[in-house]
Amino acid sequence: MFLAEEAVEFQLPVLETGFSPEELQELLSFFESEEPVSSNSGSESSSRAVYSPDERKQRRKISNRESARRSRWRKKRHLEDLTDQVSQLNVKNRQLKNRLSLVINQYHVVWLENERLRSESDALRAKLSDLYCTSAAMQCNHDNSRHSHQVLISTKPTN
Repeated sequence: MFLAEEAVEFQLPVLETGFSPEELQELLSFFESEEPVSSNSGSESSSRAVYSPDERKQRRKISNRESARRSRWRKKRHLEDLTDQVSQLNVKNRQLKNRLSLVINQYHVVWLENERLRSESDALRAKLSDLYCTSAAMQCNHDNSRHSHQVLISTKPTN
Protein backbone atom coordinates (compact mmCIF):
# COMPACT_ATOMS: atom_id res chain seq x y z
CA MET A 1 0.00 0.00 0.00
CA PHE A 2 1.28 3.46 -0.88
CA LEU A 3 1.45 6.11 1.77
CA ALA A 4 1.29 9.76 0.85
CA GLU A 5 4.42 10.43 2.94
CA GLU A 6 6.60 7.92 1.07
CA ALA A 7 8.45 9.17 -1.96
CA VAL A 8 8.04 6.73 -4.80
CA GLU A 9 10.81 6.81 -7.33
CA PHE A 10 10.68 4.74 -10.50
CA GLN A 11 13.67 3.84 -12.57
CA LEU A 12 14.09 3.47 -16.34
CA PRO A 13 12.04 0.26 -16.87
CA VAL A 14 8.85 2.20 -16.17
CA LEU A 15 9.49 4.27 -19.30
CA GLU A 16 9.52 1.08 -21.36
CA THR A 17 5.75 0.76 -20.84
CA GLY A 18 5.09 3.21 -23.65
CA PHE A 19 3.67 5.88 -21.33
CA SER A 20 4.98 9.42 -21.61
CA PRO A 21 6.37 11.02 -18.41
CA GLU A 22 3.19 13.17 -18.17
CA GLU A 23 0.97 10.09 -18.42
CA LEU A 24 3.02 8.29 -15.77
CA GLN A 25 2.73 11.30 -13.48
CA GLU A 26 -1.04 11.33 -13.99
CA LEU A 27 -1.28 7.61 -13.20
CA LEU A 28 0.85 8.05 -10.08
CA SER A 29 -1.41 10.86 -8.94
CA PHE A 30 -4.19 8.30 -8.50
CA PHE A 31 -2.07 6.49 -5.91
CA GLU A 32 -1.20 9.69 -4.13
CA SER A 33 -4.79 10.93 -3.85
CA GLU A 34 -6.25 11.07 -0.39
CA GLU A 35 -9.57 9.57 -1.44
CA PRO A 36 -10.48 6.48 0.55
CA VAL A 37 -9.97 3.12 -1.08
CA SER A 38 -12.79 0.61 -0.78
CA SER A 39 -11.93 -2.76 0.70
CA ASN A 40 -12.76 -6.04 -1.00
CA SER A 41 -14.30 -7.61 2.10
CA GLY A 42 -17.73 -6.14 1.46
CA SER A 43 -18.20 -5.19 5.09
CA GLU A 44 -18.39 -1.69 6.37
CA SER A 45 -15.32 -0.83 8.43
CA SER A 46 -14.31 2.29 10.26
CA SER A 47 -11.61 3.09 7.63
CA ARG A 48 -14.12 2.93 4.76
CA ALA A 49 -15.91 6.15 3.98
CA VAL A 50 -19.61 6.14 3.30
CA TYR A 51 -20.58 8.27 0.31
CA SER A 52 -23.92 9.80 -0.41
CA PRO A 53 -25.68 8.74 -3.63
CA ASP A 54 -24.71 12.05 -5.26
CA GLU A 55 -21.06 11.58 -4.26
CA ARG A 56 -21.08 8.01 -5.59
CA LYS A 57 -22.63 9.25 -8.83
CA GLN A 58 -19.99 11.97 -9.12
CA ARG A 59 -17.14 9.52 -8.36
CA ARG A 60 -18.56 7.09 -10.92
CA LYS A 61 -18.71 9.90 -13.50
CA ILE A 62 -15.06 10.73 -12.86
CA SER A 63 -14.10 7.07 -13.02
CA ASN A 64 -15.98 6.63 -16.31
CA ARG A 65 -14.32 9.72 -17.77
CA GLU A 66 -10.90 8.38 -16.82
CA SER A 67 -11.75 5.00 -18.25
CA ALA A 68 -12.94 6.62 -21.49
CA ARG A 69 -9.78 8.76 -21.62
CA ARG A 70 -7.60 5.65 -21.22
CA SER A 71 -9.64 3.86 -23.85
CA ARG A 72 -9.22 6.78 -26.28
CA TRP A 73 -5.49 6.82 -25.53
CA ARG A 74 -5.20 3.05 -26.21
CA LYS A 75 -7.19 3.45 -29.41
CA LYS A 76 -4.95 6.35 -30.49
CA ARG A 77 -1.80 4.32 -29.77
CA HIS A 78 -3.23 1.35 -31.66
CA LEU A 79 -4.03 3.59 -34.65
CA GLU A 80 -0.51 5.05 -34.55
CA ASP A 81 0.95 1.54 -34.44
CA LEU A 82 -1.18 0.48 -37.40
CA THR A 83 -0.21 3.62 -39.32
CA ASP A 84 3.47 2.88 -38.68
CA GLN A 85 2.95 -0.70 -39.80
CA VAL A 86 1.23 0.49 -43.01
CA SER A 87 4.16 2.81 -43.72
CA GLN A 88 6.68 0.01 -43.17
CA LEU A 89 4.69 -2.36 -45.37
CA ASN A 90 4.45 0.28 -48.12
CA VAL A 91 8.23 0.70 -48.04
CA LYS A 92 8.72 -3.08 -48.15
CA ASN A 93 6.20 -3.36 -51.00
CA ARG A 94 8.03 -0.67 -52.98
CA GLN A 95 11.37 -2.47 -52.40
CA LEU A 96 9.88 -5.78 -53.55
CA LYS A 97 8.40 -4.16 -56.66
CA ASN A 98 11.81 -2.66 -57.49
CA ARG A 99 13.49 -6.05 -57.00
CA LEU A 100 10.85 -7.72 -59.17
CA SER A 101 11.37 -5.14 -61.90
CA LEU A 102 15.13 -5.73 -61.77
CA VAL A 103 14.69 -9.52 -61.95
CA ILE A 104 12.28 -9.18 -64.90
CA ASN A 105 14.79 -6.98 -66.72
CA GLN A 106 17.59 -9.48 -66.04
CA TYR A 107 15.34 -12.32 -67.21
CA HIS A 108 14.64 -10.44 -70.46
CA VAL A 109 18.37 -9.85 -71.08
CA VAL A 110 19.16 -13.52 -70.43
CA TRP A 111 16.23 -14.63 -72.62
CA LEU A 112 17.48 -12.47 -75.52
CA GLU A 113 21.01 -13.84 -75.11
CA ASN A 114 19.63 -17.39 -75.03
CA GLU A 115 17.64 -16.77 -78.23
CA ARG A 116 20.75 -15.35 -79.94
CA LEU A 117 22.79 -18.40 -78.87
CA ARG A 118 20.08 -20.80 -80.08
CA SER A 119 19.99 -19.07 -83.44
CA GLU A 120 23.77 -19.17 -83.68
CA SER A 121 23.74 -22.86 -82.69
CA ASP A 122 21.16 -23.65 -85.40
CA ALA A 123 23.27 -21.80 -88.01
CA LEU A 124 26.43 -23.67 -86.94
CA ARG A 125 24.60 -27.02 -87.07
CA ALA A 126 23.41 -26.22 -90.61
CA LYS A 127 26.98 -25.31 -91.66
CA LEU A 128 28.32 -28.49 -90.06
CA SER A 129 25.69 -30.54 -91.84
CA ASP A 130 26.66 -28.90 -95.16
CA LEU A 131 30.32 -29.63 -94.43
CA TYR A 132 29.50 -33.29 -93.71
CA CYS A 133 27.58 -33.51 -96.99
CA THR A 134 30.38 -31.82 -98.92
CA SER A 135 32.98 -34.01 -97.25
CA ALA A 136 30.96 -37.15 -97.99
CA ALA A 137 30.50 -36.09 -101.63
CA MET A 138 34.19 -35.38 -101.96
CA GLN A 139 35.03 -38.71 -100.35
CA CYS A 140 32.61 -40.46 -102.68
CA ASN A 141 34.09 -38.68 -105.72
CA HIS A 142 37.58 -39.55 -104.56
CA ASP A 143 36.63 -43.20 -104.03
CA ASN A 144 34.89 -43.33 -107.42
CA SER A 145 37.85 -41.81 -109.22
CA ARG A 146 40.23 -44.22 -107.52
CA HIS A 147 37.95 -47.14 -108.31
CA SER A 148 37.74 -45.98 -111.94
CA HIS A 149 41.48 -45.64 -112.06
CA GLN A 150 41.91 -49.17 -110.69
CA VAL A 151 39.40 -50.53 -113.23
CA LEU A 152 41.30 -48.85 -116.01
CA ILE A 153 44.58 -50.25 -114.78
CA SER A 154 43.19 -53.77 -114.46
CA THR A 155 41.68 -53.73 -117.98
CA LYS A 156 44.84 -52.45 -119.64
CA PRO A 157 46.69 -55.05 -121.67
CA THR A 158 50.05 -55.97 -120.34
CA ASN A 159 53.05 -56.19 -122.74
